[in-house]
Amino acid sequence: MPADRAAWDRLWAGYQRFYKVAIAEAVSDLTWSRLHDPAEPMHAALAWQGARAVGMVHWVFHRSTWTDGPYCYLQDLYVDEDLRGGGTGRALIAHVCAEAEAAGASRLYWLTHETNTDAMKLYDKVAEKSGFVQYRIVLPAAR
Repeated sequence: MPADRAAWDRLWAGYQRFYKVAIAEAVSDLTWSRLHDPAEPMHAALAWQGARAVGMVHWVFHRSTWTDGPYCYLQDLYVDEDLRGGGTGRALIAHVCAEAEAAGASRLYWLTHETNTDAMKLYDKVAEKSGFVQYRIVLPAAR
């Protein structure tokens, strides 16, 4: 996948535009590096339509106090705007689900913004809402 950097950059930029964030280039470079380091728990996949990358997904494996195996956190999911609703997002989630099962994970989970109602239509079909509410404290290192 290292040859796919330009395709990933385009999708990553689209994801950031969608969420109205600007992630520093150095962080994006570090993320790209982590995605290709076998020692890292961070992974990625691209969805292709012919020669065009049309979607991306990132996931992270982590330990849990509730089980002896890992959990899988689907951190980022993005599909080109003109292809949403066509099955790409569902296929990317299924891909991560298969990877999580193969890794022995007992849970695959993700978050979305409450305004992302189009995505939630898909999520409501493929997963269950957990009922948990997320709280955050932005720490000084992130400011």
